[in-house]
Amino acid sequence: MKIKLQILLILAIIQGSLMGAQIKYIKIDNIEVPVIFEEQKSLPILNLQMVFQNSGYIQDGKKSGLANISSKVLNEGTKELGSVKFAQKLEENAISLSASNGFETFVIELSNLKDVSNKAIKLLNDLLKSPNYSKDTLEKIKTIQTGALKRKENDYDYVSKNLLKSMLFKDTPLENSSSGTIESISKIKIDDVKKFLDKTLVLNNLILVAGGDYTFEEFEELVTPILKTLKTGEKAKLKLIDINSKKEEKTLIKDTQQAYIYFGSSFNVDPKDENNYKAKVASFILGGSGFGSRLMEEIRVKRGLAYSAYGYITINKSHSYFNGYLQTKNENAQEAQKIVNDLVNDFVENGVTQEELIAAKNFLSGSEPLRNETLSQRLHRAYMLYYKGLGLDYSAKELEKIQNLSLEDLNSYIKSHNEIKNLTFAIVRK
Repeated sequence: MKIKLQILLILAIIQGSLMGAQIKYIKIDNIEVPVIFEEQKSLPILNLQMVFQNSGYIQDGKKSGLANISSKVLNEGTKELGSVKFAQKLEENAISLSASNGFETFVIELSNLKDVSNKAIKLLNDLLKSPNYSKDTLEKIKTIQTGALKRKENDYDYVSKNLLKSMLFKDTPLENSSSGTIESISKIKIDDVKKFLDKTLVLNNLILVAGGDYTFEEFEELVTPILKTLKTGEKAKLKLIDINSKKEEKTLIKDTQQAYIYFGSSFNVDPKDENNYKAKVASFILGGSGFGSRLMEEIRVKRGLAYSAYGYITINKSHSYFNGYLQTKNENAQEAQKIVNDLVNDFVENGVTQEELIAAKNFLSGSEPLRNETLSQRLHRAYMLYYKGLGLDYSAKELEKIQNLSLEDLNSYIKSHNEIKNLTFAIVRK
């Protein structure tokens, strides 16, 4: 009875916190721009994210690193002020303004105190109207990026991770890292950046994620000038990426003190599948929970082969897969690799125990309120639910499903995903 009451309390907290985040719309040029919005009166702030969907480095094409370079150009201020004077204006008013990119999204983020919001919005609007497009700016960014990539040639964690991506996602936009390669960056021109940003920063791609000491009506009035600056544009199409992993291994021999082992495989699901909560539980037990997970217990606790070992099931709109990593002594690399293979095979064939399931339920339910403590956490969760086409009450429903999940149903689900046994390994060792 006590556990049931705790679960009901947690569900109430989740539902209460997500009631604050709402989906609204602002109509501009006959386009309804979705807004994930939460009013919070406790602090006089504005947090705003302009998320351009389907517009991250998935759109790089043959110019690997283009989205990343383009975001860095936006961080160089306006053409009129240049990077230094623009940065000074931000600093003088304690305004944070930056651009970044993920795989599926391109994001411009603004945060400031309420009393300088008009200045902040004007600076953002100026940036959107007139980015610092100049050859000198681009060459500076390319030089810095090239230097960073050269330094990473000796970062064997980075090298092994990218080696795995090149194998798992061969001939797809995920084959390369978001930073691109030294060769691909050298070929990027200022016109490439202009075309990318002109295509990306449009109303048809935009989702606003915002919160702070504003009513929605006040917020709408504040941001309308920005929205009027943006062109209508064409909605970018999301490219679905199929991963058909196979049992494969590549090893790079480097002068390193330990072996870096990355591994991954297909995990075939739809992001809207109502059974994805089972993947969350399975991922937690197999390798996502740290101490207590199968990978950590077998590789570190029982055998002392590595300081840490993790494995996760990742479900995105464009692709889903299982991947993990560990580091161990060079002489232990083959043993550790065999253990990973054996663990994943056993996990699929024999499933989990009742004790593991109970522990997973307790942790996932007990830690849930901690994921809704801050405004940014709540906005991010609401955005992700909206982006994936799920209702804002999905988290509460998911937690309830997890609590009602039986051992038989979970193990049947795990057994149905036989594809994760086809592990691809990328290893860097001496």
